[in-house]
Amino acid sequence: MNKKIAVFLLATLILASVHLTEAQQAAKVPKIGWFRARSASVPGSASMEIRQGLRELGYIDGKNIVFEYRYTEGKLDRLPALADELVHLKVDVFLTSSTAEALAAKNATSTTPIVFYSGSDPVVSGLVDSLARPGGNITGFTFISPLLAGKRLELLKETVPRLSRVAMLWEPQDPGSAQEWKESQLPARELGLQLYSMEVNTADKFDSAFTEALKGRSAALAVTRSSIINRIQKQIANLSANHRLPAIYPRADFVEGGGLMSYGADQIEAYRRVASIVDKILKGRKPADLPVEQPTKFEFIVNLKTAKQIGLTIPPNVLTRADKVIR
Repeated sequence: MNKKIAVFLLATLILASVHLTEAQQAAKVPKIGWFRARSASVPGSASMEIRQGLRELGYIDGKNIVFEYRYTEGKLDRLPALADELVHLKVDVFLTSSTAEALAAKNATSTTPIVFYSGSDPVVSGLVDSLARPGGNITGFTFISPLLAGKRLELLKETVPRLSRVAMLWEPQDPGSAQEWKESQLPARELGLQLYSMEVNTADKFDSAFTEALKGRSAALAVTRSSIINRIQKQIANLSANHRLPAIYPRADFVEGGGLMSYGADQIEAYRRVASIVDKILKGRKPADLPVEQPTKFEFIVNLKTAKQIGLTIPPNVLTRADKVIR
């Protein structure tokens, strides 16, 4: 074979190989491994808002991004196996909706980026080294729910001035929920409130938990964030109404679903910021270099329909402070 022809063919093969590699790289679609505490059949506001935030940043599901969902159904013992499953799928980012899920992902991989959005203090939970410098392969958004526990008790006390005993619904196995129970002790004492520990570990225990709380003379309810609690919001709201218990929740969607009051971070702002963190990582930023974000907007929501249903009059000084009133 002529030497020039051989060189030409070799160069052609090299160029073809380069173009093929570039085409394969260009075709790679990032894969998001997403833990969800809810049932697969129940859509959540977090999923909708984060996906909308990613769409606004140019990510189209099935076109230039793919989601691999794994549903825990509130069963925390399933987390390690689900995390390993997503690692084997070689997802580009883990997205987790609770502290327990984030810890499971962290235990499963030290290299795949993890983005959490949870209520707990991520430093206390052992997720990150500090908020400013997370370290490792993890960062995210904290709703600082434990720090807001006292504010929720204060609003409950103002709504029911003679209140002295409050049942707190929490899940001992959920790190964020346990933190919130612990952080509530001091503000409760300062407000002259006695807290009744209303512990639940499984969804089938809620009915009996409400019965026991009433036997303990609890006259109101404070609800924490947890995977089980978040999954059965409607059931909790119905039980509270049936037992005529004024209740305050950590998220707006509880109230939109029939709960009495909520105080916490603005959910839409929070979830759009989570989408922005995912975008930064997909564009090459390292989680260790992205500080854990915290809410800057908070909302107090009151449902007057529920107040009427349980025979409660919301004091004017409480009502005027509401950011949103459902009539």
